[in-house]
Amino acid sequence: MTATGSSLAPAARPPGVVLEAVLERITYANEETGYTIARVATERTGPDLLTVVGSLLGVQPGESVRLVGRWGSHPKYGRQFEVYSYTTVLPATIQGIERYLGSGLIKGIGPKMAARIVEHFGAETLRVIEEEADRLVEVPGLGPKRTKLIAVAWEEQKAIKEVMVFLQGVGVSTSLAVRIYKKYGDGSISIVRNQPYRLASDVWGIGFKTADTIAQAVGIPHDSPQRVQAGIQYTLSEAADNGHCYLPEPNLVADAAEILKVSKELVQTCLADLVAEEGVIREEVPNASVEGGVIPAVYLVPFHRAESALAGSLLRLLRSSHDRMPAFVDVDWAKALAWLRTRTGADLADEQEQAVRLALTAKVAVLTGGPGCGKSFTVKSIITLAAAKQAKIVLAAPTGRAAKRMTELTGHPAATVHRLLKLRPGGDPSHDRDNPIDADLIVVDEASMLDLILANKLIKAIAPGAHLLLVGDVDQLPSVGAGEVLRDVLAAETIPRVRLTKIFRQAQESGVVVNAHRINAGQAPAIDGYPDFFLFPVDDPEATSELVVDIVARRVPRKFKLHPRDIQVLTPMHRGPAGAGNLNLTLQQALAPHREGMPERRHGARVFRVGDKVIQIRNNYDKGVAGVFNGTVGVVTALSTDDRQLAVRTDEDEDITYEFDELDELQHAYAITVHRSQGSEYPAVVVPLTMSSYTLLQRNLLYTAVTRAKKLVVLVGSRKAIAIAVRTAGTGRRHTALTHRLTKT
Repeated sequence: MTATGSSLAPAARPPGVVLEAVLERITYANEETGYTIARVATERTGPDLLTVVGSLLGVQPGESVRLVGRWGSHPKYGRQFEVYSYTTVLPATIQGIERYLGSGLIKGIGPKMAARIVEHFGAETLRVIEEEADRLVEVPGLGPKRTKLIAVAWEEQKAIKEVMVFLQGVGVSTSLAVRIYKKYGDGSISIVRNQPYRLASDVWGIGFKTADTIAQAVGIPHDSPQRVQAGIQYTLSEAADNGHCYLPEPNLVADAAEILKVSKELVQTCLADLVAEEGVIREEVPNASVEGGVIPAVYLVPFHRAESALAGSLLRLLRSSHDRMPAFVDVDWAKALAWLRTRTGADLADEQEQAVRLALTAKVAVLTGGPGCGKSFTVKSIITLAAAKQAKIVLAAPTGRAAKRMTELTGHPAATVHRLLKLRPGGDPSHDRDNPIDADLIVVDEASMLDLILANKLIKAIAPGAHLLLVGDVDQLPSVGAGEVLRDVLAAETIPRVRLTKIFRQAQESGVVVNAHRINAGQAPAIDGYPDFFLFPVDDPEATSELVVDIVARRVPRKFKLHPRDIQVLTPMHRGPAGAGNLNLTLQQALAPHREGMPERRHGARVFRVGDKVIQIRNNYDKGVAGVFNGTVGVVTALSTDDRQLAVRTDEDEDITYEFDELDELQHAYAITVHRSQGSEYPAVVVPLTMSSYTLLQRNLLYTAVTRAKKLVVLVGSRKAIAIAVRTAGTGRRHTALTHRLTKT
């Protein structure tokens, strides 16, 4: 029962020496490179620990390892062992067995229970678990039920490790090997050996590049059609991750040839075969920038279906002869608006009045505008009038935080789009065209966040005759997922819309609102004279990082009486000293440090502790009541090494349990990228901006970050970086054809 691993190494390397050890703790792990610094115990050194360095991300504290490498000396840290490769082995000593069992590796056994089991069975412990597991009931506190759970967990662990011997031999990390085994079970080795590119589509976390590395290791030819077709689909998938619904065929062929290191001719041939097999869809779409005005667009099948279906559903809804709110067809608007004034205590501006009338008379309408322009008051007015006519009203938003805020602003319950659709395991909605949502008026806030796939599912589920109002700020960053739904719908003359432009007097006193509009207009933010907008100028990225931690952990809580969890750090990028990755490490050390005796769990380069702020990074339809979705934020409320799981309380007030081998679905959220913050609102926002994130410094990114704040914005970093962000209008549009589909006759 062993598992092997290796670190990237030069081709010519001296033969290694062998070091038998027990991994005591990991002091540093780089998630991106796999480089790890760990402390190990050996029989020779007794209580003194040795330092080992290398790629050890798969190993957990408590495991016995056979390391192959060489001894060296670090100028600052002294003698250390550089690991070339490792093998996990079963421990031979009583102390090693106890440490191994108590490490949390086997579900149901924690440190205390491990001590009891080893005290009872001694050096025979592992043999007993392996061959006579029913004897575990001899241990005080272990009943038949728990004994059975331990036996099952041991067998699963053993089977996984046997598969890992093969998988890690072809370059698969421990965490991915576990996931492959969970997906394919005993068929894992056969699939990896014969159909390695299936991994990229079947197993979350494995992309084409990993599958390609495995394919090379098992002997798939470099110019194999299987490889090239998988590479074409990977290129389109990468484009979708960057927001594109399709790629122009010349771009696709060039990009795929570069990625695959094969000729464009071979890519073109394999693409033609893929189109014939309907593995991808090729269609001519308008493009004014090319001669002839059209380009051949190549889509992954789900995106082509979704774009075509979304356009069709919006037009059907807009043109429906049925009306579920007929009371507003011939309403006396002067009388209705006068009544509304008595309920709200305020007059509507002309633009707002136009939006109210439009939403209640048109089957599809869009309301857009920046902060302080009265979108929320307009929506509340629409809801108040609709409710007065006993309309069935449904409010939704793409995220839990946005839905909560909508509930607070309108006094009417709102849900996430996912919950509204009642998504089932696998992602299929309970509500669709055959089982529509029972609503007369559906209002969707933060519509700039709606990606193509989700928007299609939502619009398909709206009943004929119902009214749909999309509300959002089109100048914010587009959705994380593919598409630019709100922008594309606004660009289509067929869809009625109102843009609010007037900033109300009260909002003009807010530095957050004023500077959001200045940034959006390409002007530098005004720093002086506002009690809610600050700049701490600092040029060095490391110094920026240190200052951000001080501001979040001490300065803002002290001055503004805010809890650190209400202060959100929003950064342009993940990497670098002032990126989300490093800031999460330093903020965790300041806000949720290691405490002796408190449980924690290392997963790769991350350590999870009770109190940690975390964010879900993939859609998981099998968790919670209606799934847990990319961008869901929560706090770790419990962690059990015995049960190998932790609990998270989400911002939708749902308690979600994660097994330890599911922790790559979570990241820390003390600092998140601006993209991930969409649809959320925080009492205070701290934004580090440095020249190291030069390529991401764009106006809509800074505008989005600033508009996430309710009370306070603190910019930290380089004046030059801020100036670049303000004057950079952004990269080109995404490749989408929704506007075309909404306007073609």
